[in-house]
Amino acid sequence: MYRICAACGRSLPQSSYTANQYSKAPGVSRCAFRWVAKGSYTSGPRKGEACVVKWFKTGAVFSNDYFTLDIKAVDKALEIVNRFNQLNIINKVVKINVPEVWYFTDKSNDEWAGQRHLCEPFIKNYQKFNSNTGWNDDSMAWGEVMQALSHFSYHITGGNYVLCDLQGGIYQHEVVLSDPVILSRNREYGVTDLGPDGISSFFSQHDCNDFCRRNWTQPANPMQRFRPVPGTTMMRRTVPTGYSRPGRTRFLG
Repeated sequence: MYRICAACGRSLPQSSYTANQYSKAPGVSRCAFRWVAKGSYTSGPRKGEACVVKWFKTGAVFSNDYFTLDIKAVDKALEIVNRFNQLNIINKVVKINVPEVWYFTDKSNDEWAGQRHLCEPFIKNYQKFNSNTGWNDDSMAWGEVMQALSHFSYHITGGNYVLCDLQGGIYQHEVVLSDPVILSRNREYGVTDLGPDGISSFFSQHDCNDFCRRNWTQPANPMQRFRPVPGTTMMRRTVPTGYSRPGRTRFLG
């Protein structure tokens, strides 16, 4: 079952909540992920500029997975976006915010000491173009451009990856995206990577537009495996437990 998180507004499966939070009423439950809306850099080359900080609650079940694979997803997204920019489909440049992992030192108060956060520059005029389940807003040209970018990502990677969950801000000469998702055949990119079913769901909702090229490949018979929602859907990996492993096997300690 899916539920809207009262903190981030995303439609998330039950696995994205702690048992205590999920037991609360819909509209009250908060997922394991939190956002600090805005802060500012106090030193370095960006001193004085606004920033966004993201972090997990202490004990979140997939925090390690998220921090490791979020950076990996951004690296893959940059590779795809650079290839897309080379096509000169539009007269603007697509950019991606690159987050940094920051740590609170042991000298911080007990609530924050040792915790990790993702920090990236603040984006103005923030809007969402598509999600990782196939939802998209193509009511404006930029929405169509982002759909084309997602389609292109599938084509240029031989059908192995889809860059999606595209959101960010539109500026005079560029669009800056933040927190993208990579869908992969082998679920290489963590809890937001919905795997082959996510790829199929995405293309079940995609209609090619003027920014797509006719020769770009796409799945032959895509099917809707997830309900298309604007929020980012997360799905934890599952592994066999001691009660579900195949018969006639034994545990080797």
